[in-house]
Amino acid sequence: MFQIYLKLGMDHIADIHAYDHILFVAMLCAVYTFRQWKTVLILVTAFTVGHSVTLALATLHLMRVPSVWVEFLIPVTIFFTALGNIISDKPGSAPTKVKYAAAMFFGLIHGLGFSSYLRSLLGAHQSVAVPLLGFNIGVELGQLLIVLCMLTLTAVTVHLFRIKQRDWILFLSGAGAGVSFVMLLERLP
Repeated sequence: MFQIYLKLGMDHIADIHAYDHILFVAMLCAVYTFRQWKTVLILVTAFTVGHSVTLALATLHLMRVPSVWVEFLIPVTIFFTALGNIISDKPGSAPTKVKYAAAMFFGLIHGLGFSSYLRSLLGAHQSVAVPLLGFNIGVELGQLLIVLCMLTLTAVTVHLFRIKQRDWILFLSGAGAGVSFVMLLERLP
């Protein structure tokens, strides 16, 4: 059963229809290069910790937030992450505790977005621990795949095509901010 939920978690995060989650992870790591892989790994893991907490609480029916608010807040998290990238004066600088806390807090919001999907998958299973663990690990692995793609794209763009890293960050983050702003306007409660 663990492998089934592991694959479901990976598939769910890497699904192009879950582009809001992909976009958030892309914005989270947009300012970093392969040299800062440890920093990116910690940021993404902080996000996953928050994500896992609310996913577990919502799946166990211990927390309920109206989906209309969750669907609105998800693009808000993307917008503010992209905006932070744009206004940052030092691309790829070591994140502060605030950035790690923000990633974890935004993970709390995104976890609520997956909870109804996971609840429907679990159905009447007696124990949710193994499926929940498998799904969360699958989500983390899917996110790491997105990070690998983003860091590779950044390396190719900055080193091969000789685009200044700051220009690349502004391009990516501007696009992310624009897409997320449209999404949040479409999802206004």
